[in-house]
Order: sequence, then C-alpha cells, then structure tokens
Amino acid sequence: MEHVDPTVFRLAIFVLAIFVGYYVVWSVTPALHTPLMAVTNAISSVIVVGGLIAAAATAGDSGATPWIAKGAGVAAVTLASVNIFGGFMVTRRMLAMYKKKERPKPAAETKAA
Repeated sequence: MEHVDPTVFRLAIFVLAIFVGYYVVWSVTPALHTPLMAVTNAISSVIVVGGLIAAAATAGDSGATPWIAKGAGVAAVTLASVNIFGGFMVTRRMLAMYKKKERPKPAAETKAA
C-alpha cells in the first residue's frame, strides 16, 4: 500500500476546515455574532504570539536566524494586529446597536415643567 503525500493530506484537511468553518459561521444566530467576533479576536492574539516566536527563531547551533522565518513572523504579527484592531472596532459597533437611544422630550413637556 502506498503512502499519501503529506501535502495532499494537509490540503484535504484545509479544505475540510474551510467547509466546516463556513457552515458553522452561517448557522450562528444573529444574536451570537458579537461573541463570535470576540472569539476571533482571541484567536488572532494567539497568532500574534506565534508570529513573535517565529520572528525570534534561530537556526539550530549556528545561531543564525533564517530571514524567511523573520519575515513570516513580522508579516504574521502585522496582519494579525490589523485583524485584532478591526475586530474590536466591529465588535464595538455591534455592541452599540444594542444600546437604547435617548429620545428628545417633546417641546410641550419642557414648557410645562
């Protein structure tokens, strides 16, 4: 029996994860979208930590840092930071929709008082 190429195996898992993520997000009720956004911000913070670790990676005993690891780490930190900032802005706007707006009092009530 032949072995499956690891790249094909990983690609299959990636495609399955895309389908699962799509159906999970679209099945969430609108009332739960705000907590879902908060969880996505938490996941992005884990990506920032991973990017920092990748940027600080060294190549074994030589102590030299591969430039591709540093570049990928910096890119991951930058993109995840933008994602976190945007996620908090969207979450703030979504929470503002639930606040009750104060209505101005009619002019007749202010003159009577």
